[in-house]
Amino acid sequence: MTIPSRPEYVGVIRLTVSAIANRIGFNIEDIEDIKVAVAEACTNAIQHSYNDESNFYVAFEIGIDSLGVVVRDDGKGIKVEDVKEPQLGELKEGGLGIFIIKSLMDEVSFSCEIEKGTEIKMVKFLHENY
Repeated sequence: MTIPSRPEYVGVIRLTVSAIANRIGFNIEDIEDIKVAVAEACTNAIQHSYNDESNFYVAFEIGIDSLGVVVRDDGKGIKVEDVKEPQLGELKEGGLGIFIIKSLMDEVSFSCEIEKGTEIKMVKFLHENY
């Protein structure tokens, strides 16, 4: 999906991923985790895009026992190796998005090229014990 880089579209993505996760069979708690992680990734894509006229891209990878979500932007990019775990004593507004995504999803990977954008791949597995 191609999405305009504007905050009002994050809710649309949250609703979409919620419906897909529900259809696969995730429980409410996991659906909420997925929605938060995806919203964080989308918000990062919007914040780091060049302007309001650009787009970001969301793809869903539906497996038998998993849901994968890919969020990609064409923004400034980041050096993934420069992203550090936040220190509780040094918390400030913002800067927790990647930490939140990693804590809520089962698998997370990043790829990035400076001046070409960032791609975040997230996977949540459907656990049998629900």
